[in-house]
Amino acid sequence: MSSASGESESRPFGAGRGVYDVDVSDPRGELVDRSGLADEDVRQISGVMQALGALRDAEEKLSEASLRYMKLNTTDMRALHFLIACHNSGVVATPGAMSVHLGISTASTTKLLDRLERAAHITRSPHPSDRRALAIAITADTRRSAIETVGRQHARRFISAAKLSAEEREVVRRFLVDMTAEIALDNVPWATSAD
Repeated sequence: MSSASGESESRPFGAGRGVYDVDVSDPRGELVDRSGLADEDVRQISGVMQALGALRDAEEKLSEASLRYMKLNTTDMRALHFLIACHNSGVVATPGAMSVHLGISTASTTKLLDRLERAAHITRSPHPSDRRALAIAITADTRRSAIETVGRQHARRFISAAKLSAEEREVVRRFLVDMTAEIALDNVPWATSAD
């Protein structure tokens, strides 16, 4: 079925009425009580939801392109980002710290490090002050490659934040912190159940 403009079914929502529009995603008010809001407020909130959806889509596409370019999986990329942050902060990265950061077991961390070392993304060496530990570092080539491609693209978010006034940045920050808290899965039975 095509619209008058010739668009196919792949774009079933008209301009400004994407899947994140509250009237499309929750037309009967089963999820959100809108009774105290004016139509204009609902329209503006839908616009915010659509903008967040577009941001999430752009971040997912960037993440997928990053993984393809670096030929790594998500955990590998998170590990390299951790190593770059340690390098930039003058912190010696250890397998234990990486395990905690990634939320994976010691055995999984060892497998991850073996894989990254075989691919020449990291080096392992004796820890400079703890004889029981190893120091993990990202190789110069991998660091340069990650920074000049993926890192540079991610850093463009700074440009958007820099365009805002100090007051606007604080509003956006509070909004994002509050939204994160609202959707957090802490104590949500269906999300934490083992079944």
